[in-house]
Amino acid sequence: MYKRSKLGNGLRIISKSLSQAKSVSLGIWINIGGRYESASQKGISHYLEHLLFKGSKKYSCRAIKESIEGVGGTLNGFTSEELTCYLVKIPSSYLIHALDILSDMVLHPSLNQADITKERTVILEELKMYRDLPQNYVYELLDELLWPHQPLGLPIIGSVESVNSINRDSLKKYQASRYTPANIVISAAGLLEHDLLVNKVSAIFSAQGKAKLNTFTAVKESQEKPQLKIFHKDTEQTHMALGFHALKRDDPLRHAQALLHIILGANMSSRLFNEVREKRGLAYEIGTGIKRFADTGEFLVHAGIDNRKVEDCLGLIFQELGKVRKTIVRKDEFRRAKEFYSGQLSLALEDTMEYMLWLGESVACLDKAYTLEQIIKEVNKVDIEDIREVAAKIFNNKRINSALIGPLGKSEKNIYAKLNLG
Repeated sequence: MYKRSKLGNGLRIISKSLSQAKSVSLGIWINIGGRYESASQKGISHYLEHLLFKGSKKYSCRAIKESIEGVGGTLNGFTSEELTCYLVKIPSSYLIHALDILSDMVLHPSLNQADITKERTVILEELKMYRDLPQNYVYELLDELLWPHQPLGLPIIGSVESVNSINRDSLKKYQASRYTPANIVISAAGLLEHDLLVNKVSAIFSAQGKAKLNTFTAVKESQEKPQLKIFHKDTEQTHMALGFHALKRDDPLRHAQALLHIILGANMSSRLFNEVREKRGLAYEIGTGIKRFADTGEFLVHAGIDNRKVEDCLGLIFQELGKVRKTIVRKDEFRRAKEFYSGQLSLALEDTMEYMLWLGESVACLDKAYTLEQIIKEVNKVDIEDIREVAAKIFNNKRINSALIGPLGKSEKNIYAKLNLG
């Protein structure tokens, strides 16, 4: 079982002791990310994440890296739509030292002007890199279709204009007002003692006062017809991302949606892989994915398609999506999907980093933590009809969104005609 604690100022701590492990993974999570930002500040969460690794009150940039990597550990961070996380995996005897480093980064970043200026150039180059990679940029185009003129529809990294407008003053105010205890979760997994972790966290964070919770504006989804965005580029293959509005993070049918994803495109046994790649050779890369947010979600299909076969490939993909919302899946297919779901989760939780990420995200987003046994029990309650119910709910002709990048010439009208589930 997990152990949970909460400080008087609202900071939450969750840990899982794994007695056979020699490592410990630690994460500091903040309920802040791309969808909390205004258009003029777009990218500030990601910018701030970069800068925290440049130094803090107690540790220089070099000391931060060498203190972790010098004992065999790894250090990283990421920014998503709803979360920012700073994390380490380290030999268990260095847990408290790692906590001291991460917490000083979070609470007392240097935010030197020289670093801000230099990192601005780095981020702008990162932005250009994503634009040059069609397999990445196509998702940005898709998000614009799904959530136009809303934070979820804008790239987490921001735009050239917004990144250039962010300055030291805005970064300092953002960190001080958003990185507050009520918005922080500390998760850990591995060889550790929960009470010792709580005592050290309390000594570091208790002096930080209470503050209001970070909030974002709920999405608006009012799509009434299929949408298509084609970015013409002279690529060797066409990159496609097809998206539908889907279930929010804690929807009662979330496990059925995950099983639908597995059946359609999560592995080499999936329908789309077999039909599109194995049987017909229309694409090299083909699969599905799920994004989950507090108030919405996204079910997506992604593919790298032979430039000459885009229309045939799209037609087949929509045929398979239409089929699964009308026809009950086979019992053996349903059983394999459940076994894959449970098996993948079991294998992932053998790793302290995966365990820490699983716990931290769940508590930060839902203020809940599930055991592996609870998840497997919930998955086993899903029945075959639930799959068709979810498919019928998600796959709707009026809510098709497709983004493509490739040398598609004047084929937009023909491609748009393929956006039909039948």
